[in-house]
Amino acid sequence: MEWIGAGSLLAWVWLLLGQGFFWRTDVRLPDRRDPERWPTVAVVVPARDEAAVLPDSLPSLLGQKYPGRAEVFLVDDGSTDGTGALARQLAAARGGLPLTVSAPGEPEPGWTGKLWAVRHGIALARERVAPEYLLLTDADIAHDPDSLRELVAAARSAGLDLVSQMARLRAVTFWERLIVPAFVYFFGQLYPFRWVNRPGARTAAAAGGCVLLRREAAERAGIPDAIRHAVIDDVTLARAVKRSGGTIWLGLADRVDSVRPYPRPAELWRMVSRSAYAQLRHQPLLLLGTVLGLALVYLVPPVALAAGLADGDTAVAALGGAAWAVMCGTYLPMLRYYGQPPWAAPLLPFTALLYLLMTVDSAVQHYRGRGAAWKGRTYPAP
Repeated sequence: MEWIGAGSLLAWVWLLLGQGFFWRTDVRLPDRRDPERWPTVAVVVPARDEAAVLPDSLPSLLGQKYPGRAEVFLVDDGSTDGTGALARQLAAARGGLPLTVSAPGEPEPGWTGKLWAVRHGIALARERVAPEYLLLTDADIAHDPDSLRELVAAARSAGLDLVSQMARLRAVTFWERLIVPAFVYFFGQLYPFRWVNRPGARTAAAAGGCVLLRREAAERAGIPDAIRHAVIDDVTLARAVKRSGGTIWLGLADRVDSVRPYPRPAELWRMVSRSAYAQLRHQPLLLLGTVLGLALVYLVPPVALAAGLADGDTAVAALGGAAWAVMCGTYLPMLRYYGQPPWAAPLLPFTALLYLLMTVDSAVQHYRGRGAAWKGRTYPAP
């Protein structure tokens, strides 16, 4: 047990110092200044059965205080709850930026529904406004009034082709508080923001809820056609842009929030498990390595501490306790970002166990033919 505990502690020392300081939460929009000319922006919102959240999100887009020309294109992706009609009602009552609501019909074979909607929205925007930038944002994302202005200013000032912000997800219920901060923490561990933002680095990622994309960069990368099959569309999009020579940036948001509630654990479970195995490229060996890695990094420390104390083995207890302490220390900044108490940090091993089970369940559902299921659609592995 001692050598396993030592391995876990060494892993945490590496994660603390060698994984791009992923645990820090100070990666925010880069320094920015107002451009001499504000470019035209098309805001593309794919929406499928979003009537429950649209009243909390769409008015925030229509109310953007943007100095240049901007229009909103909401693409109703086969909704059955009146999403499109509600969007028109909200625009008529709220005013603000012009809104176009359209419906492209069912996606063609090989396309995910969201990217089919994005394709339709981009094509419509090109016809109507010839935008220089595209803001791709989800229907459950609310933006502060100056969000679009700040995104464009950052992109212009730093010469970025893609600027993405990880929206602050809702963390109100017990289960949201337990799982949501860890979701962002694990994402940052997998895709350290500092590595993403380094031009020469191979790491690429974006957060699909808020992506400002220069239209020329999108065309150069073949977006969205080149990624039409992607279930994890945001990361795939960022990779395509970076591969084609584009510069990208990803950080945490101050002015962008998700309004989608996850009041029950089953909903949070589906949020993670629907794409977890796709993240592992549907490879059994990667799944096995992930399970073993999660166990070594997150489960061994509390087990080693408990076993060492029970057996009177101070070395094992010290190794487990030290690893757990480093783990908690790296989690505290994310808890502060989400306004959660510090005493929640020692619960991270339990949350990691849940994520391990969600990942295994994602693989099970894939082999049962129900993988990557979302809102009535199931997508096979490409």
